[in-house]
Amino acid sequence: MADSMNFPTARERVLTYGDTTIGIIPEICLISHFQVGTWRVLYRPDETSNVKRWGMPLMIPNFSRLKDGMFQEKGTSLPIHGFGRTMPWAVTGIRETALTMQLSSSDATRTDYPYEFTFTATIEVGEGTLTYTLTMENRSSENMPVAPGFHPYFTVAQAKKSALVTHGLAGFAVQNFDWVEHIPDNPYPFSHTVNIEIPGSGALTIEELPQNDEYALHTMQVWSEPPTKPDHEFVCFEPTVGSEDALNRPADRLNIAAGQSRRIVLLLRAR
Repeated sequence: MADSMNFPTARERVLTYGDTTIGIIPEICLISHFQVGTWRVLYRPDETSNVKRWGMPLMIPNFSRLKDGMFQEKGTSLPIHGFGRTMPWAVTGIRETALTMQLSSSDATRTDYPYEFTFTATIEVGEGTLTYTLTMENRSSENMPVAPGFHPYFTVAQAKKSALVTHGLAGFAVQNFDWVEHIPDNPYPFSHTVNIEIPGSGALTIEELPQNDEYALHTMQVWSEPPTKPDHEFVCFEPTVGSEDALNRPADRLNIAAGQSRRIVLLLRAR
């Protein structure tokens, strides 16, 4: 392990509850660590320090790629997985078990995403749980489309990927992939709760909690890397508003009216 990756690094804020620990790098809105007892639930790139293969970043305002890289509504371009994981967020509140951070519109965001907004992320630790509350406030005078997602890298040894057991993820079958040359990178319908059994580690639940009787996350992207890559001992189960290019499809994105807000609450439970 590179010494620079010893947990917690100088960049990480730490939340604890009993034997559950969460690490956060607020300036890039990255959940960098989630551990329950000895089980390190989220992948940590110990050898490479590769921030693009680490923990659970937030993909906002768009998940994945846009067609031709273009945000069609405004004729601008947005990077893969949006700008939220590279822009500086500010910590607005912290206590032993929770941290809140915000990203607001600026000259740096308006060029390609010309809306006035405040995105607020609150991370809370519980007994074996991580609760992620994302609030998206539209301060513009027009409708604001947004199609975010969460990108958790769950620690899974290469030899154990083919032994994963999932419940509640229709259409996904572990045995359909060899996890070496034929690796998943596919969207599936997300019925708001998925259970995953990780051999040698434990049982993991990914659940969206409804807000005002509404759900926002309708897709689960499953993805991994081949063993030829330096960072590969993970499997991503990514709950998202919609699949690739959803920001360009009004029916598959969130459309937040002027002066309104929308909240998404995601719960991870490890046991």
